[in-house]
Amino acid sequence: MSDLNRRDALKMLGLMAAAPTFSVACSSEDVQRAREQQAEQAPTRPAPQDYDRQLLTDHEFETVRVLTDWIIPADDRSGSATDAGVPEFIDHILTDEALPDREEQQAAFRGGLAWIDYTCLDRHGTPFVECTEAQQQGLLDDIAWPEAAAPEMQPGVEFFNSLRDLTASGFFSSKMGMEDLQYQGNQFVAEWTGCPDEVLRHIGLETA
Repeated sequence: MSDLNRRDALKMLGLMAAAPTFSVACSSEDVQRAREQQAEQAPTRPAPQDYDRQLLTDHEFETVRVLTDWIIPADDRSGSATDAGVPEFIDHILTDEALPDREEQQAAFRGGLAWIDYTCLDRHGTPFVECTEAQQQGLLDDIAWPEAAAPEMQPGVEFFNSLRDLTASGFFSSKMGMEDLQYQGNQFVAEWTGCPDEVLRHIGLETA
């Protein structure tokens, strides 16, 4: 269980309204700079088994593991978010010196994890990771659909929105995620012979 008490968790959750979130606070210049940094750092992204956790406690990290696997579970196409190293990615992003308002972002994220736990404690008397799958899904159903969420669920909605963005970013920037997308990147073409006939037909142009 998190070391945060309820008062601290609520205080940190208040930062979600005041501090920028991961998905909406960046300007176009911030986004471009982040993409350039990601391109430069991608080859050195630590493998999950080699990663030394820098911020999250054992309990927080396990909560992130369970939550991200709810967002991207394993299927017959690829592994889960945890298999792709998403929890490690999130811990790494939260401690990146280039992250705007880093301390506020860290506090908001950890406050969100604490909110998840305290809501489960209120409902079921146990933290999120110890709840049954049905109990976990019940809470996530209450915060995963912003337009349908009750007003008292809004802190959880804000947190889950950020977590969902981070999970997708971590998964689809990993080797596993790129293979899931069947992304091949730029391919060398020895000889350009023009658009394939089927493409020309599709757009209504006849081939010569």
